[in-house]
Amino acid sequence: MSGILEVAIAGGPYALAAGSDGAMWVTLVHSGEIARVTDGGALEVYPVAPDSKPSIIVAGADGALWFTRIGDDRIGRITTGGELSAFELASGSAPFGLAAGPDGALWFTAMSSGVVGRISLDGEITDVAAPGGMPSMITAGPDGALWFTLNAANAIGRLEPSGDLTIRAVPTPAAGPVGIAATHDDAVWFAAIRADKLGRIPTDDAIQELELPGKPHAVVADPMGGVWVSLWGSGQVVKVSADGEVVVSIDLPSGSEPHGMAIGRDGALWVALEAGYVWRLPTN
Repeated sequence: MSGILEVAIAGGPYALAAGSDGAMWVTLVHSGEIARVTDGGALEVYPVAPDSKPSIIVAGADGALWFTRIGDDRIGRITTGGELSAFELASGSAPFGLAAGPDGALWFTAMSSGVVGRISLDGEITDVAAPGGMPSMITAGPDGALWFTLNAANAIGRLEPSGDLTIRAVPTPAAGPVGIAATHDDAVWFAAIRADKLGRIPTDDAIQELELPGKPHAVVADPMGGVWVSLWGSGQVVKVSADGEVVVSIDLPSGSEPHGMAIGRDGALWVALEAGYVWRLPTN
């Protein structure tokens, strides 16, 4: 594919988010840093803490980037000017998933403690629900609720901001749901890494499942419809249409370990490759 931008970044690129400054912000899970990458490939790196293991990153309603620190039980915040701050959670909670909620706050999952919580923009933390089951990634749904994967429980949770909780079992046993995203067609999609499947949930309907060629990890909505999925097992990213058809397949370098993805301001797809790269893939 012509027009690919490849940026080498040491430290284990894991997840990405488009910032209000037009750059892409990347967590470096192994080195404990946050990177900023421009469309032209310019790179800046900001140290967080050696054992912090920054994981999922999202843009907040305040224009800053917020990220989970699974290694030292904190929620981090970095402004587009590089100013860092952090908010401490309970010891051993292992925060991982993070999403901007419909109320303007950030919602997070804590894998070890089994909690789904809320952090306001001024840092006030509330544990809203405790479903257990290793809650992993989380997204704001098209219905005003927060949807999240329960990796160990093999289920998908739906949490109203008020605290009302619903849990749906994934049809395939031991599927290992991880990534999750909401799309513009009022559906929620999730990646089942141990089953090599992609799931789709119309918000008031049954879970649908689609076979994929190898260990889907993350999923992100495409503004033009459908979703992009990173396939950790086969070293690919694929585009899946709204009706469940794989319409694009892009091979990545062998051993690159694709994880998080994000859509840039120009509609390009960015992919974090844990082996040490970020790729920008034009999609039109």
